[in-house]
Amino acid sequence: MTLQSVTVDVLDPTPPYEQLRRQLADLVGSGVLAPGDRLPPVRQLAADLGLSPGTVARTYRELEQSGHVRSRRGGGTRVAPHPPTTSTPEQALEEAAHAYLERARVLGLGPAEAAAALDRLTPR
Repeated sequence: MTLQSVTVDVLDPTPPYEQLRRQLADLVGSGVLAPGDRLPPVRQLAADLGLSPGTVARTYRELEQSGHVRSRRGGGTRVAPHPPTTSTPEQALEEAAHAYLERARVLGLGPAEAAAALDRLTPR
């Protein structure tokens, strides 16, 4: 299985393992990854994303601790039978907005400039 929508942004100040954890948790919580779905092996996902295997292993450990996945030696890492779900679309959007504002800050822009960029993209 490849996770084509999962990316790691090197300009984002958020550590790569946390970027990956957040994205995978969102995919699980929203149902895109269903209970029983197998995640790629650590080494494969690390190679696909240009990360160290230790980074991906840490992500998988944290997802297991939060109840999103279960890992078994020889059985891989699979979405847990009853994973936590994203509470509401509004909460998911708020998390995305926070990440967007943090990215704008890294680029040297404030909330007003970030909002203006969104306004330019909004069809009228």
